[in-house]
This record gives sequence, structure tokens and C-alpha cells, in this order.
Amino acid sequence: MAIYNGMLPVINKAEVKRYAGLRHAEDFPTQYVDEACKEILLLATPKGVYKEYDYDAETFTIQSNPPLLVEGKTVRDHLAKSTKVYVMGVTVGEDVELRSEELFKKGNYTVGLLIDAAATTAVEQVADQVNEVINNIAKKQGYKPTWRFSPGYGNWPLEVQKDLANIIGTEEIGLNVTDNHLLFPRKSVTAIIGFMPGDESLPTKRGCTSCSQVDCSSRKV
Repeated sequence: MAIYNGMLPVINKAEVKRYAGLRHAEDFPTQYVDEACKEILLLATPKGVYKEYDYDAETFTIQSNPPLLVEGKTVRDHLAKSTKVYVMGVTVGEDVELRSEELFKKGNYTVGLLIDAAATTAVEQVADQVNEVINNIAKKQGYKPTWRFSPGYGNWPLEVQKDLANIIGTEEIGLNVTDNHLLFPRKSVTAIIGFMPGDESLPTKRGCTSCSQVDCSSRKV
């Protein structure tokens, strides 16, 4: 298990607007987005944890202790050519969520929404950072990494969150899973990345391109 202490030098403002459903609102006052980003930079405590396991693609099993069966056709297809996996978890802490809740209670819905969107952007940026660390490990070892795949994608059930958290020790970064299979703090992410032999390729589509909800306000493409 490796701990990652992240940094957030900037928050991607375009992504904040996308998560807030404002991607096409060209006349939206930029000072609100700027304010939300500044607050998140002050409040976020970006951390991550990740761990490598052997993976048996024939039995769909992560060779953890105890072994973890990967259920769901989409994620099984995603890992079909992988011989190792990295399981990861990241969070930006609870303070960001408490701040957005405070603003909503005060009736400051605009900034509250943007704080929430900026926190989502922040946790995705931290996930990207840990993803890049894992990708570099893959390249050094002669593997080709898959893109990261999280519970809730395709038909990989959220019920696996607790098992993923347990096998990588997310409690070390203050990340836990509720009885309803949700991550706490809420602005957190778990995911799996497969390591394929270097000459293999992955047929599955990534992210928004694999989703049928073409009218989603947060869609990237």
C-alpha cells in the first residue's frame, strides 16, 4: 500500500462549469467560479492510496487476501487482458462538503453549487494525479495500463466499494464506506486500473463516450 499526498495548484474552471451544468452559459459571471475555486484550494486536503494485486482474468479474481471476485460484464471485459491490477482511492476531505452545505443552508445556492462542483473537479484532479503515478509504474514494468474504472460504471455494482476500500486500507486517508455503499467523505473516488502486456490493446470506450445519455449537461463530448 502506498499513500499519496496530493497538491492542487489550480482548479480547472472549465470543469467546474461543466459539473455545475454551466458549460454553455457563456455570460455566467466568472467571479462566482473564481470564488468557488479559491475556497476549494483552501479547504481541500487531497490524499490518495493505491495497491497492486495479481489478477486472474479467467476467474475474474483479484488476488487479495481474501480474494475479491470482480462482478459485472463491463468491468470484466475492461480487465480481460490484464494480469495485474492497481486499486486506488482518493479524497479531498470533508471540509469541502461542509462548506457547500453551509452555503445552501444560508440560501447562497449559486456559490454553494459552484463549491460542490469545484470539489468534484478537485477530487477528479487528484484521481488523475494518482492515475498518472500508476501509469508510470506500468510503463516502467513494461505493461500497458487501462483507463481507470470505478464502481457504478457500466454494471459494476456500488456494493463493491467496501471490499475495494478494505483491500487498500482507505481508512489510512480518512476514506470510509457507508452501509449504503457510498464513500465518505462524499468527494472521494475508488477505481481499478488493469495492467496489460505491452502489446495488448483495450476495446472498451472511455468515460462519456461509453454512455448513452447524450443530453447530459455534464457530458464531456
